[in-house]
Amino acid sequence: MARLALALDDSTEDRIIADIVEHGHTIVARLAGWRDLLENLDVLGPDVALVGAARSTLSVELLAGCDERGIRLIALAVTDAERAHASQLGLHEVVDHDAPWTDIERLVTGGVPVPSRVGELLARQERAASVIAVWGPGGAPGRSTLAVNLAAEIAAAGHTVALVDGDPYGGAIAPVLGLLDEAPGFASACRLAGADALDRVELERIAQRYSAPRAAFNVFTGLVGPSRWPELSRDRVTAAIEAMRAWVEYVVVDTGFSLEHDEELTSDQFAPRRNAATFAALAAADRVVAVGLADPVGLSRLLRGHVDLVDLVDPDRVDVVVNRVRTSALGIDAHAQVRQTLRRFGGLSDATLLPHDSKATDAAILTARTLRDAAPRSPLRMAIRDYAFEALLPTPEPSRRRGFAIPTLRRAATG
Repeated sequence: MARLALALDDSTEDRIIADIVEHGHTIVARLAGWRDLLENLDVLGPDVALVGAARSTLSVELLAGCDERGIRLIALAVTDAERAHASQLGLHEVVDHDAPWTDIERLVTGGVPVPSRVGELLARQERAASVIAVWGPGGAPGRSTLAVNLAAEIAAAGHTVALVDGDPYGGAIAPVLGLLDEAPGFASACRLAGADALDRVELERIAQRYSAPRAAFNVFTGLVGPSRWPELSRDRVTAAIEAMRAWVEYVVVDTGFSLEHDEELTSDQFAPRRNAATFAALAAADRVVAVGLADPVGLSRLLRGHVDLVDLVDPDRVDVVVNRVRTSALGIDAHAQVRQTLRRFGGLSDATLLPHDSKATDAAILTARTLRDAAPRSPLRMAIRDYAFEALLPTPEPSRRRGFAIPTLRRAATG
């Protein structure tokens, strides 16, 4: 039987302590926080550390200490935020705080501990997160839909994600996901960043959470009205995105459509610029996803906009995505028609084509969920997932533990 060290809240301890004793385990200590537990690991010599997933009881230092000593670390999460905290630290063995002891027992007696990703985490802290900006020309090409579902697929791959609605012409992500938008989260983040007060605590306070099994992510909602665009100044947006880089692994930004340099239209060179937020997001992005509609008008807008886009962004950082590819708008062999048009008029030989899937998108809008949750087997969801895995996510390297293949992720280089 195992020797257990506990760092749990009183109610959870009271619930499970009888089960621990009944199953023959020994409790070597009941401690208040991760620091006390870490300082006493050598003295106590536990086989298993059972802790809460809150920041007061779970930290990267504790993970490293347990990994060094071969001690299994199991966290009990009360909220989605706590589960996200454990995931961000790289802890694999996390259960709900109200899970029956039989579920916890399987982890306590489950053989060799699964090492955390603490080494990967420490390395990640030394490098910035990846920023993905989703841009598209006017005409509703599907920027918000693509941004939302890219965030969902990246989160489903085990990464921490912040989805940002940075459109200065009005937010769309909050209604798409059924979130409250009375207080625009991204504007609040920008104001705090402008005052040099945007830290991890404030980011967690401002962000709303889209909750889904194994694919939850943070959301910073957009402006509730177009008149509030001066709140998204270039310096503030840049500072806010940089703060998010240190908080999560991926930042996905839904940008505005306009690439017009409106300072050329006014004599006041110090006035705020409406498109500054879009320029700031594009400048900060490691990868820009340029999305357009697969019809004659949409392709024309995409090709013209792409010329302006590559004046701002290195073409090597731009991926072209064509949305709603359908024969009803382009005739027979619509995919070939799109590729030929892009190659002939834009010199674009590599593009990702997404199918027209109104049934899936309608289901997602109706239920205010992502495609992964509303229509997981839809062609559109599968195409977005494939693009995310092939172009945006790390390359999986298989590693075997306990007889199962557990992916070990390494970050792909970003240009």
